[in-house]
Amino acid sequence: MASPHPSSPSSLPSSLPASSAPDNGAPRAGASSPSSPRVAIFGPHPLLTVTLEREGAERERIHFHPGGQGVWVARMVAALGARPVLCEFIGGETGALLQCALAELGLHGGELHDVRTDCASGCYVTDRRSGERELMAMSLSDPPSRHELDELFSLACAEGIAAGWLILANPMPADALPLGVYGDLVADARAGGARVLIDLSSPRLESALRGGPDLVKLNDWELAQFVSGPVSGPDRLLDAAHRLLQAGAGAVLVTRGEQPAYALTRDGRSWWLTPPCLEHGYREGCGDAMLGALAASWAQDGDFEHALVVGAAAGAANFLRHGLGSATREVIERLADSVVLEPIASTQLSPPAR
Repeated sequence: MASPHPSSPSSLPSSLPASSAPDNGAPRAGASSPSSPRVAIFGPHPLLTVTLEREGAERERIHFHPGGQGVWVARMVAALGARPVLCEFIGGETGALLQCALAELGLHGGELHDVRTDCASGCYVTDRRSGERELMAMSLSDPPSRHELDELFSLACAEGIAAGWLILANPMPADALPLGVYGDLVADARAGGARVLIDLSSPRLESALRGGPDLVKLNDWELAQFVSGPVSGPDRLLDAAHRLLQAGAGAVLVTRGEQPAYALTRDGRSWWLTPPCLEHGYREGCGDAMLGALAASWAQDGDFEHALVVGAAAGAANFLRHGLGSATREVIERLADSVVLEPIASTQLSPPAR
């Protein structure tokens, strides 16, 4: 059994290469080698994000970045030394700008597989000059055509099987794709030998569960949606998580903000996963950073318990940054020392006190 509390930064997989590149605000990923594992990501709708920020009393800046759940997951996969294979729709003027912005993933051994669409990729504009994130405008993609969807589905399935790992992310907007896509993609990729990790909300979650995903990662309010009821209190939380196993999940990870997350597997193991205690930061993108780091770690050393610790550290590292789905390997290594993974005994179901 892996140590529930890594004793030093070297406890991360030895295959994670150190980086000496200067920190330019982007997630730092050690130069991936051809032997680094590949992790495919079904991230159908990347977004062009435009952010207004104030620096000092008078100076203002406008930032342009690629965004969306699939992109944020892919960035963290790359940051931890694995090679993300992002499968996505791209179209219109925003798509042309996104292709340039997404090129940073390729610098770290990642791959971008675009399916061209007749509709434009999505974009949103946020104003953070007050210190809070305020949405000013948003334009999302239209649903893809049947031929476009077939192309992305087959591409993501083939890449997931070739990599041995596939992550499914939500579409944007939520109803952009037929629900059957998720269950079919999970089932086909697993039949081809891939491990499949999902971070989907209902009703896409229910569809994906029919395919038997290896890991379902979700937060407590998404779990409440799934069971159509409250999940407050350890008894309700554990019962709801077990319903995901009964519906087809191989393992479940339920995050609860700054409170200990709950993880359990089909073979009867379960843990409380307590992240570092932090007060001031940014919650957006933490779950995506957690999933990307967990997948990269799991793909590299095959240790699920260790992957949980690395994932929690990555989520905490993202909390400390303005950028969504971003963190550096060095910070994740340090924060991993503050993560506690505590096996749950049948006689003690309450989470550890913060």
